[in-house]
Parts: sequence; structure tokens; C-alpha cells
Amino acid sequence: MELILKRIAKRKTYTIGRLYIRQQVMDEYLPGTEDKYFCDTLEPTWRDYEHGAYKVKGRSAIPEGRYAVVISWSPKFKQWLPILLGGPDFNRKWQGIRIHAGNTAKDTEGCILVGQNREVGKVLDSRKWLYELKQKIVEAKDRGEAVWITIK
Repeated sequence: MELILKRIAKRKTYTIGRLYIRQQVMDEYLPGTEDKYFCDTLEPTWRDYEHGAYKVKGRSAIPEGRYAVVISWSPKFKQWLPILLGGPDFNRKWQGIRIHAGNTAKDTEGCILVGQNREVGKVLDSRKWLYELKQKIVEAKDRGEAVWITIK
């Protein structure tokens, strides 16, 4: 399963995105894939790392890229949550980046919050969307699929 996070609003104190799930299209004439909208996301401030920006601990969105997603136990949140895994450099600098519930940039120290962006700078109904996303990840894993997230 491939998750696609497209950052659409890069503001001074937060970043809003749209999360899509890539699905196979079974059209006999044009088989392929389509990205189906799932929910909105909220992250800390986006920084242009490719052009010299630097990470600010607890207040920076992770770099664009493709990351493996697994569900593991979070001692901080005391629940099973999706976590992003990258190469050694990512894992060293960005250790513990999860997808979890929350409503504002104050609820994240680099993680991705899921919900619906119906108020400026916020996502709402976050617990519901986190539950739905975890279900989809578990179903994909049960089918033997790897789960990835591409952040653009």
C-alpha cells in the first residue's frame, strides 16, 4: 500500500497536507493507479532542507521522501501507532516520527497529525481518522503488503 502526502499549505508555524491512498485501477482499457483522497494532515513548519534550511528540534516537518510505515508500540502515547522508517541518516535525525492524533501544531514535535482541515491551522476529528488509517495499514499488512508513505 502506498500513502501519498501532498503538502498544500506551507505556513510560518504549520504545514497542511492531503493524504491519499494509491489504488490499482482495474480498467480494461487504461489499467493503472489513482490516488484517492483519504484525509488531511497537519505537521510543523516545512523547511527547505535542499537549499540550506536546518531542522529546528520539535518544530520542523520531515524532509520530502519515501518512507516505510509500520505500526509499533509508542511508550509516549501508550498505544499502537504508525511510525516512519528511513535510512540511517533519517533514523538518526528524525527518530520516532509517527502518525498520530492531534489538532494543532502544538500537538506535534515533527510527527504527522491526521484529520479534517476545516479550521485554519487545525485538523479536526483526528482520533477517527487515525483509527481509519490504522485499520487500512493493518489490512494491507494482513495481505502481505509493505506500506510506504511518499511525502511531496
